Amino acid sequence: MRGRNKKGNGTGIIVFVVLCIFGIVAFGKINLQDRKKELDLMMNSLEKQISDEEERKIDIKNLEAYVQTKGYIEEVARDQLGLVYEDEIIFKEDDN
Repeated sequence: MRGRNKKGNGTGIIVFVVLCIFGIVAFGKINLQDRKKELDLMMNSLEKQISDEEERKIDIKNLEAYVQTKGYIEEVARDQLGLVYEDEIIFKEDDN
């Protein structure tokens, strides 16, 4: 009888320890899954920012190419500096 009693107590302790370890592992897994979801959302956000910046980079390169054209120089000269060609006639509207 004594042998069974000791064996039963040992089995109970082993079961308790295994259940504790299982609980710790399950809790850790849940925390890791939550962290993974957060990181996935952050990664998607950063990938969108990267694609937006790539589009912006292309727009800037296109603008850089346009700024170096004769058409852009003429446009700036007309709009901001008020310059015209020698043979051009400009009609201005009266404010009255």
